Formats: sequence, structure tokens, C-alpha cells
Amino acid sequence: MAPSIAQEPIQQSEIHVKEAFDKKTHEGYKYAHYLPVYDNTTVFPPTEPFDVVDKGTLADKAKPHLFSTNDPAVSISKLTPRIGTEITGLQLSQLTDAQKNELALLIAERGVVVFRGQDFKDIGPQKQKEVGEYFGKLHVHPVGAHVQDHIELHNIYLGPDNLYRAQRKSTRLTTTGYHSDVSYEHQTPAITILTLLQVPSTGGDTGWVSQVAAYERLSEPIQKLLEGLRAEHSGYPQAEGAARDGKHVRRAPVVSKHPIVRVHPVTGEKALFVNPGFTKRIDGLKDEESEALLKLLFTHIANGQDLQVRLKWDDQTVALWDNRVTAHTAISDYDVTGSNEGLRHGFRITTLGEKPVGVNGLETVW
Repeated sequence: MAPSIAQEPIQQSEIHVKEAFDKKTHEGYKYAHYLPVYDNTTVFPPTEPFDVVDKGTLADKAKPHLFSTNDPAVSISKLTPRIGTEITGLQLSQLTDAQKNELALLIAERGVVVFRGQDFKDIGPQKQKEVGEYFGKLHVHPVGAHVQDHIELHNIYLGPDNLYRAQRKSTRLTTTGYHSDVSYEHQTPAITILTLLQVPSTGGDTGWVSQVAAYERLSEPIQKLLEGLRAEHSGYPQAEGAARDGKHVRRAPVVSKHPIVRVHPVTGEKALFVNPGFTKRIDGLKDEESEALLKLLFTHIANGQDLQVRLKWDDQTVALWDNRVTAHTAISDYDVTGSNEGLRHGFRITTLGEKPVGVNGLETVW
């Protein structure tokens, strides 16, 4: 099997790992081996360009292996007209290659695909990574917590013994913050797989917005303007914030100037490719012009509920989405310190995709 990341680590001997949870709090917890840790030793070099074969290009567009199983237990339905599809009766962990190819195409078309009633969280980290690796090289988060011995499994944890994810939003009126995973990378993420191991009794949903529908809603003059522009996506604020908080930075931050309107390599659809999380300015514009235009787009993305879908989690649900055509946000609306509400704990596996290409061949530069 090919390496799961674009570059091998520079050093990986005598790894020092720091636990980011309280052992006593989690005595008897079935998924204690998935609790967050930080590898404070491994350093990765800059990523280098690599070829990508999107599995969606290998799919039958009619998706017969997904939609024509002749199994009455299988149900596939749209969550909203523009974004989101839900599947029950199929196990993600047991899909054939043909089904996974069709799934990649479906994710590209629908933005996010939700699997219910899954065994995915119980198949073990190695098999979980293998499912991700089928869709592409796995991304290693440059600063985030991960699963012990599996640095590709980015930890999603918010509980009474680790409030770090909540702390970063404590000065804001809302916990929501739309983003496309690490969009500052030169070759940005394609598919992300997220599963939750434990969920609060209520709350902790995830929301997604269709960046395809968001682009289509814009007036034609604004569309044409944006199609010729690039925007700067920066990893520096995230890395600098992590270092300030005493976290290990595994790879030096990068800046990429991506096309604002991105063309999906499989569907050919145009999508906005900006997000409030990582997009800092529009290349070539005056500061005031950039700020005004980004504010317009960010407000459009965040407020367009008729372009969005919201997922209520349980501990047998897996969500897969395409970062090239969606932005997403966690909704931290529950009391993480309340013992009766539980905690929100899971992990995500993110694949790296192609170098972004926009309209008329406009490419990412850095």
C-alpha cells in the first residue's frame, strides 16, 4: 500500500506523546484508546506535488452498485434538495471497490453523504485508515490532537477535562464557524470521513453548506468577477495560535492562493472556494475591496439556510463530505461540563485531493 501521507516524517524515533485527557475521568470508557494525544516529536517536511486519481472518475454515473442492490433494507434518500444524502442498510466498512467509486461520485454531487447504523467505529484504526486510503492520501493535521499511534486520525474531542476546542470560541457570540478542512494546503482536502464515538444527549450537530448552490445564487456579474480571482488561504494563524498555546507544530505553515471559483474535476460543477476559517484576502484587490467582497461571501455562506443541511449525530453514524464543494461547522450548543449531557468525541480521516483549478484553467499558486 502506498504511504498514507504526501511526505514521510523527518524523524519518528523516541516519539514523545502528551495525553490531552484525564485518565480517571474515562475509566471503563470503551473508546479510551481513541482519546486525544499530541505527538510532540514528529516533524514533517513541506508537502510535495503528487498525482491524484479521483475515484469518482471510475464510477458508473448511474451508480447501480449503490442504488440497485435489490436489498429492501437499503434506503437512500436526499436530506435536502441541494445538499446531503442519507444511506441506511449499507455498511461503509464492507463496500466493494465499485460501490466506493460510486460513493465518491455521490459525495461530489451531493456534498455530504451520511451513513446510519454503522459498525465503522468498531473495526479498528488500521481498517479505518484503509477505508480512507482508498479515496486518497491521508492528511496529517499540522497541529491537532490525534489518536495514539495513528497520527492520521485527527481527534475531535470536547469534554470537561479538555475544553480547548471551546476555548478558542469563548470570545465570540456564536460557536459556529464555517470552514473547509485545512484549505490552506497547496493540494487541498477532498473527502473527509467523520465518525463520533460518543455524543451528548442533545446538541453537537454538524452543519454543511453547498458551495455549488452558493455560487449559483450569485448574480452573473459577480460570478464573472469572482471567476477571475484568487484568494489567499493561510495556515499561519492556526500554527501561531497552536504554538502560543504550547502545542507542537509538525509542519511549517503555508499560504496558498486558490481560485475563488473552483471547478470540480469529476462533476465539472463550479463552486465557491472561500471560507471564514482560512481565507484571509483576495489577491490583487485593495484592502477595502477585499474585505467588502469577502464579507459578502462569508455572510452568504453562513446565512443561506436554504443552501445548508444539518446533521443530528448518534454513535453509529458516519458522515463523508467533499471539501471542494462544501464548507462545514460544528455546532457546540451543549454544556460540556454537565455530567448528564455526555461528551462529544470522535475522529476524522481526511484525504488530499488535486491542486485546485478554476474557470478557464485558473490554477492555485504559492
